[in-house]
Amino acid sequence: MRRREFMQRTTAAAGAVAAARVLPAHAQAHKDTLLTLSESGPNTLDIMGLGVNRPGYEASWNTFDRLLTYGSKKDADGSDYYDHSKLEPELAESWDVGDMSITFKLRKDAKFHDGTPVTAKDVKWSFDRAVAVGGAATFQLAAGSLQKPEQFVIVDDNTFRIDLLRKDKFTLPDLAVPTPAIFNSGLAKKHATDQDPWALDWLKNNEAGSGAYRVEKYTPGQELIYRRFDDWKSGPLPKIERVIWRVVPSAGNRRALLERGDADISFDLPPKDVAEMTADKKLTVASNLIEACMVYLDMNVKMAPFDKVKVRQAVAYAIPYQKIMDAVMFGRGKPLFGGPAEVTSIEWPQPSPYNTDLTKAKQLLAEAGVPDGFETTLSFDLGYAVVQEPLCELVQESLAQIGIKATLNKVPGANWRTEFSKKTLPFLTNVFGAWLILPDYFFYWNYHGQNSIFNDMSYQNPVMDKLIDTARFEPDPAKYNEEVERFITLAFDDVPRIPIYQPSLDVAMQKYVTGYRYWFHRQLDYRQLVKT
Repeated sequence: MRRREFMQRTTAAAGAVAAARVLPAHAQAHKDTLLTLSESGPNTLDIMGLGVNRPGYEASWNTFDRLLTYGSKKDADGSDYYDHSKLEPELAESWDVGDMSITFKLRKDAKFHDGTPVTAKDVKWSFDRAVAVGGAATFQLAAGSLQKPEQFVIVDDNTFRIDLLRKDKFTLPDLAVPTPAIFNSGLAKKHATDQDPWALDWLKNNEAGSGAYRVEKYTPGQELIYRRFDDWKSGPLPKIERVIWRVVPSAGNRRALLERGDADISFDLPPKDVAEMTADKKLTVASNLIEACMVYLDMNVKMAPFDKVKVRQAVAYAIPYQKIMDAVMFGRGKPLFGGPAEVTSIEWPQPSPYNTDLTKAKQLLAEAGVPDGFETTLSFDLGYAVVQEPLCELVQESLAQIGIKATLNKVPGANWRTEFSKKTLPFLTNVFGAWLILPDYFFYWNYHGQNSIFNDMSYQNPVMDKLIDTARFEPDPAKYNEEVERFITLAFDDVPRIPIYQPSLDVAMQKYVTGYRYWFHRQLDYRQLVKT
């Protein structure tokens, strides 16, 4: 690292520590206020906004309600865990599933944060918005066959109906993920324009929800402060009255603040720190292997030389997988390499058949017509640099041994989703975790030719599309398994994406913080947290 870059990072980190110590946890009303730290923050408060990042899920999850939510269960260790098999009421106190429609009865006492009653017109406006704005929001609802405004019907003020285009196993589960949040339509419309009919600009930095918390202050890139909404009716009133979420990019500073008792909770800490804190036992460290999730390298198949299968296979054989697991992950996470040559399971994710073999990689490059290698750019999200930067440096070093010169492109976290969604990055590392855990849902988002934001490989294969589409609606379990095994095999053969490992979500917190619940969206839910 250059001295100037080191000094810039040190200065920025020192400033972050000073900011984070303005209101140390022990100086606040102990049981009432939670101070949480993370490496990066939300780039928008609007879950339907184009390019919303993962911290944006947390901002929306705590400030907006949805019609439904998921129940909870205990995992094997007795920790609190969401239950994907159990749907529970949120804004909808009940629902009735008909042959080709679902009717929801809304809570009559639910209010938005400005005191306005929540009605079916707000629900319809929100669903209409989701299918109209494009990007991830529109694709997410389409995953549950929610695609047309005419599907969403106001029956009366407190009754809302969805007319089904087709019977889809993902329709109801899709209503409990972060995206279909219910907006205060009257408030949003005041800030809409002819050029921006869905108030995307205003809702980026302003919230219009009815959730358990309302936004008190939002400073993008620095801090988000929430205040409990005491009129919340969609669940038990949270114990924590105020949440201060501060962005502290330096992992070392986040750890120091926790260990000094100046902060209550933090996540996205380096695996080495997590291992040490777990062994030290001064803090509570919750670790959960993230379902249907992988860290991977993607190659854009529309850009030479990654348009050649053998080039992509060569790169897959040149990745220093075990070095990444040892030197970056410190043994944490599940390896997704060195699997069997033949796919015989629908488990997902599962290890690919690739392992580090530089001789084979060089041979494949020669067969592809690029025996001397080539130059490319390897991009990563600077908002998660604590893991992704050393990972990319190891990949860069290993690729150089087969003649591939990869220049690292460090994209600021607030811009990452926007940049990779353009599909102009030739080579990148990223992480994707599917909110619904079936493999056909994962593949619909990542490998289908409809080309969602997360298909940053620009991979389009009619054979793959047909297998995914058939599996999504396949009633026969045996045929479903066969179709899934075939599309996993195809993904490994064509290898537009190189799986590296399945990550764990590690959350470190003070011993006096209880009630933490693991959620599929990999962010904090403040509603269950308690400080004793």
